[in-house]
Amino acid sequence: MPTTSEVPDRQRQVEDELVRKVLASFEQTPDPRLKQLMQALVRHLHAFLREVRLSQDEWQYAIDFLTATGHITTEHRQEFVLLSDVLGASMQTININHASDDEATEATVLGPFFVEDSPEIPLGGDMAADAPGEPCWVEGTVTDTDGNPVPGARLEVWEADEDGLYDVQYDDGHLAGRAHLYTDDQGNYTFWGLTPTPYPIPHDGPVGHLLDKTARSPMRASHLHFKATAPGLRTLVTHIFVDGDQMLDSDAVFGVKRSLVKRFDRQPGGTLTPDGRELGGQSWSRVRFDIVLPKTS
Repeated sequence: MPTTSEVPDRQRQVEDELVRKVLASFEQTPDPRLKQLMQALVRHLHAFLREVRLSQDEWQYAIDFLTATGHITTEHRQEFVLLSDVLGASMQTININHASDDEATEATVLGPFFVEDSPEIPLGGDMAADAPGEPCWVEGTVTDTDGNPVPGARLEVWEADEDGLYDVQYDDGHLAGRAHLYTDDQGNYTFWGLTPTPYPIPHDGPVGHLLDKTARSPMRASHLHFKATAPGLRTLVTHIFVDGDQMLDSDAVFGVKRSLVKRFDRQPGGTLTPDGRELGGQSWSRVRFDIVLPKTS
């Protein structure tokens, strides 16, 4: 297969003409933003095809890959999100739309396992339910960038259990390891979760096959998901990560940001918990995560 520089002039002209025709086909698009998106997509897509001199067999393989990605996608498993994640597209979109701000908490990927209508728990409640794992006491505040507390902010929290699975990956329909709660009048929140552990993203489908073929690990760094919403403030989707986790520099979806790495202090069995909970001699951990939300523009 010739490289781009080896393509004869006549062939180059044929390919250039096709690009012009496809771009022209979108010239009458009424929506200027849609026109911009489609023409940019055409330019970049054709540039890729021409740079790598894609074979027809490779084109068919790509079609089959995308078809398989669609077939494995369900209400609880979004393989296209997973594909976007492992290509870094999800994280790059977040970077573009959430410019770095020293005052506000940084955003990261939503991931494929967020579920609407999670159970509500009170402050100090247990979002883990009966999911297996070491208990973790999570506390913090929600403020705006001026330092004002945000009462009544809604926090969605969810995570995998110690076996590396989210509740929706089980077949029993039971919700565990996810909940929502609201900050108090001073913007404070507390709840019990699980000490996060590393786990692999689902790798039994097309995305896992891609990672295997490219010698990439499916492992995610240990993390706990948050989604924070409050009137007049920008919605935040983020995680916190465990300081010292060996996967911090090789997270499969490129979601780690250093400002989100937190110290999870391990507590030996028998240590008094902040709320006097009886853990029967079991070890536990605690972490603090203060969330700062910018105003909507």
